[in-house]
Amino acid sequence: MRQLRRCVARLSAASLRGVRLNPPATGFLGAPIETDPGRIEADFAILGVPFGWPYPRAGSSAGCIEAPAAIRRRAERLADFRGHWDFDLAGPMLPPDGAPRLVDAGNAPGHPGDGPGNSAAVSEAVTTIVRRGAVPVCIGGDDSVVIPILRAFAGHGPLAVLQVDAHLDFRDEVRGVREGYSSPMRRASEMEHVSRIVQVGLRGVGSARPADVDDARAAGNVLVTAAEVRERGVGRALEQLPSDGPVFVAFDCDGLDPSVFPAVSAPSPGGLTYAEASELLAGVGGRLAGAVFTEYVPALDDSGLSALVAVRLILRAIGSPA
Repeated sequence: MRQLRRCVARLSAASLRGVRLNPPATGFLGAPIETDPGRIEADFAILGVPFGWPYPRAGSSAGCIEAPAAIRRRAERLADFRGHWDFDLAGPMLPPDGAPRLVDAGNAPGHPGDGPGNSAAVSEAVTTIVRRGAVPVCIGGDDSVVIPILRAFAGHGPLAVLQVDAHLDFRDEVRGVREGYSSPMRRASEMEHVSRIVQVGLRGVGSARPADVDDARAAGNVLVTAAEVRERGVGRALEQLPSDGPVFVAFDCDGLDPSVFPAVSAPSPGGLTYAEASELLAGVGGRLAGAVFTEYVPALDDSGLSALVAVRLILRAIGSPA
């Protein structure tokens, strides 16, 4: 509670002066860069969120800090094709008429060791983007960044959360930290503006213990394993979401099978295919209120395949028709 109060206090202080975002080297897919979130005029805003709330002994997710820059570099190679036909979208990759309007908001400031400060900066940036009427599409960072991003949607509910992840992420605390990368779905379940959580792609073993699984189900979370997706199809998973109303997508890249996305810190065989993930995002369509893609580790991505998959999934999220 003491850490949370510090986080809220920093957020309140920051709100008075306005967050300043760090400019990227290049805009995502050649999008214009606007690092003052209070000046954003767009349908979608790309926001890099490299810094989360670390555990006292830094874990393997520290490699995710470089993810926003690596994904932007891979997107730069596709920028020349913005108006070209995209067979996944059944239309131009990004229509030349400027719809949807896309802007790159840069990166939320932070420091690898400052969990409360990082959380405050992220929440304020996302809050401002949402108030400007844009859909924030965030590039993490580890899974801890999901918490301050979702917190920024307070007052914009009821909000359904679609999580794609191999892991449950429902620990109450780890090493005294309650907002680390093992806890985002438990913290989300405590937010008044979050009405439903559907967790898709679960498999293998992670930080969750039997009591955490029981707690998630008791909170009303719908748990859909990767095996159930294969057996019943993506449509069955989408049916667990409300038929209308906004949906936030929390996409942990280890929800995908390692053959599709190998560059994660905790790979687990048997994950979603690219086609299944793409179908999930298409099923959300125009209900998308926001999204975050997390747990990509560029140092493990020798071929660049994982970065390409991340770019394509972001495009799927913002390019799905209403």
